[in-house]
Amino acid sequence: MNPARRGGSPTRVQMRKSMASAPAPLEPGAAPPQPGDYAEFLRTALPQQTRAVASHRFGNERVWLKKAGPRHGKLRYHLLAAIAGALRLDVLRPVPNPGGEAAIAIEAERLRQLGAAGLRVPAVLAQQGDGLLISDLGQSGRPPVVLQERLDQAAAAGPVALLATWREGLAAIAIVHARETYLSQAFDRNLVQCPDGTIGYIDFEDDPGETLPLAECQARDWLSYLHSTAMLVDAASPHAAAAHWHAMLDQASEEVRDRLAVAARRMRWLRHLPSGRRWGRDTQRVRAVARLLARWYGG
Repeated sequence: MNPARRGGSPTRVQMRKSMASAPAPLEPGAAPPQPGDYAEFLRTALPQQTRAVASHRFGNERVWLKKAGPRHGKLRYHLLAAIAGALRLDVLRPVPNPGGEAAIAIEAERLRQLGAAGLRVPAVLAQQGDGLLISDLGQSGRPPVVLQERLDQAAAAGPVALLATWREGLAAIAIVHARETYLSQAFDRNLVQCPDGTIGYIDFEDDPGETLPLAECQARDWLSYLHSTAMLVDAASPHAAAAHWHAMLDQASEEVRDRLAVAARRMRWLRHLPSGRRWGRDTQRVRAVARLLARWYGG
């Protein structure tokens, strides 16, 4: 697990900002595809798009086009695997994101699977080897709001508001697991509140289920969400958050709860990592996760 810094990578930041900005038009002079011809729109727009992810206007619809990027190197996965091995925690074992056309195929398949399970995810409108066209989760011209942004706003309002919003993310993950499935990178930046209040899910360029059993995938979801939110929760009301955490996990399988308890025990020493900013945001995040788990699991 390695979420981007709180602000996100340039691509993620651009995607979040684009949710509330004007969609990118096609180049002037391009013949518009016929209404509903998503495959032709994808074929036409893909060569013109320079960013990895961008929104477009197609008729009265807002759509997202994801373009295959370069394949990802494996060195960072070897390093993360070594850390997971040192802690003897399979749940922390990294799931490689292959990038390129493989990532496009994985995302399309996962979106179809989760959509078939009745979860709020973008619909696959068109797909080709090097690109994917998906629907927007907004409704009636109103865009969805990324949970990460809502958490930041709630944190400014105080601990009560923060915990209420944080619990929405926990509940959204519990809904996924109740359908006998899992997410991919269950960070707060990949959960969005749709205009009708339903939480939707985005970003599925890797598939933990290809290398991990279901219980590991689901435990990984909980730890991913905690990893992305731990610094806010630890600074606000960690003891009150424990009640929300355990209430949601009462619905989880015994296997998942056992894996999280083991992770809490083996990660406990990480709460002693240095807290200074000079050690980096990721170090602060890991320290916050270990501090919360130590409190919540009797350490």
